[in-house]
Amino acid sequence: MGENRHIGLLGTIVTIVILILLILLTNVDTSEMSYIKSLTTKITAPVQTLFTNLKNKITGNDEYFAQMDELKSENEELKKENSKLQEQLIEYDILKAENESLIEKMNLTEKYSEYSTVPADVINKDISNYSSTLIINVGSNDGIEKGMTVIADKGLVGQITSVTEDTAQVKVIIDAGSTVSCNISTTSDSVICKGTLDNNQQMRVTYIPTDADLIVGDSVETSGVGGLYERGIHIGTISEIVTTTNDTDRYAIVDVAVDFSKLTTVLVITNQ
Repeated sequence: MGENRHIGLLGTIVTIVILILLILLTNVDTSEMSYIKSLTTKITAPVQTLFTNLKNKITGNDEYFAQMDELKSENEELKKENSKLQEQLIEYDILKAENESLIEKMNLTEKYSEYSTVPADVINKDISNYSSTLIINVGSNDGIEKGMTVIADKGLVGQITSVTEDTAQVKVIIDAGSTVSCNISTTSDSVICKGTLDNNQQMRVTYIPTDADLIVGDSVETSGVGGLYERGIHIGTISEIVTTTNDTDRYAIVDVAVDFSKLTTVLVITNQ
């Protein structure tokens, strides 16, 4: 705005000068008029051109800054829209995860319909070679008690070892201190599966009868002996048979069916 006022003042001064020149020119002979007119044109034309260019430049700058303000405003609106879309995307992901969890729980409940069960989410885990436990989000308020069996889609998870009102701790079968009485699909004899310190996705089969004929690929399930677990819950598959000089010392390696590192949803059997 200040620049416009200065240009206007300068234009007024130039106009006054031109008027004075015109008055003077009225007293000049017509023969000299053409020369003076030409001279006046030469003097005033560059000045007029200069002011026209300045005016156009300033007008252009005003339009430029106006466009910049408009772009800034549009940019702010786009940022707000982007923020809203990100929030909606997060909400969608949360709802999707909750929906998938509900579907998984429903499928689990249908799969193990012969049991009375309580579905639960894994809210914390400590899976290592030395200690393997889970924390689930159900407790005594949900009817959960110490000693109950915990299962997942692929098979046996472990056993409840402690309970609070809203949570429970699960000792999983791959814990180094865990033992499970099992049956192997090719033999009716009971064997013992134990957690190992070597691998947190495997168990070791011990106390194998000398006349038992084990085969790699055999399925291993709970036997129900001892009352710790229900009979017939899948544990895993024999992946290796290790023989020694003494048949009574031979053992087998079982790859457990449940991937404990990715476990998120389980069922607690309540009617044992």
